[in-house]
Amino acid sequence: MKTLGLIGGMSWESTAEYYRLLNELTRERLGGLHSARLVLYSVDFATVERLQAEGRWTEAGELLAGAARSLEAAGADLLLICTNTMHKVADQVASAVSVPLLHLADATAAAVRTAGLRRVGLLGTAFTMEQDFYRGRLASSGGLDVLVPAAESRALVHRIIYDELCVGLVREESRAEFRRVIGELVAEGAEGVILGCTEIELLVHPADSPVPVFPTARLHAEAAITAALTE
Repeated sequence: MKTLGLIGGMSWESTAEYYRLLNELTRERLGGLHSARLVLYSVDFATVERLQAEGRWTEAGELLAGAARSLEAAGADLLLICTNTMHKVADQVASAVSVPLLHLADATAAAVRTAGLRRVGLLGTAFTMEQDFYRGRLASSGGLDVLVPAAESRALVHRIIYDELCVGLVREESRAEFRRVIGELVAEGAEGVILGCTEIELLVHPADSPVPVFPTARLHAEAAITAALTE
């Protein structure tokens, strides 16, 4: 099994989910006492969030590129950035190392295509929903038609992610708000909904949506284990 290198801590709440998923999937596929071979570099999310808010993306990319180099030096054969938003700097990170980076949006687009869907809603941080680095990747690599919520709903989703989910707060009233926003996307024609922030999976489950949901952390983890077990 190849060694996976995780760039995590953004937030550590979702990175903990990655660790659980990667080990559970390894045990499911290999059986017995098997667990995932991985190394983790966990950054200080407060630093990353400040760089995001100030639009200092190149500096944020340098920070993650340094983490990637450390993981490669530690023996990682394949890298994962354990957050959707920071895939804005994925090219900068990938160019800093010689081992491959498994792009989260590609794993997600593949799952949507496998489900036979094309028009999907996207929930995530404001950066992910509003900028082209993620939506454009879904469209170009997956041929998907991506819908996002209206401005007021985007602001609500962004606030819940940063103020609640990233600090471990899972509230029923926020789940109800996400259900409402999902309903709006479905009314606009969404055939499925991408949970395009790894923390959203802590709050929203398949039963909360009338259409299929695509949990990006799980999909990323599944693709990583498949790649790690492929010679």
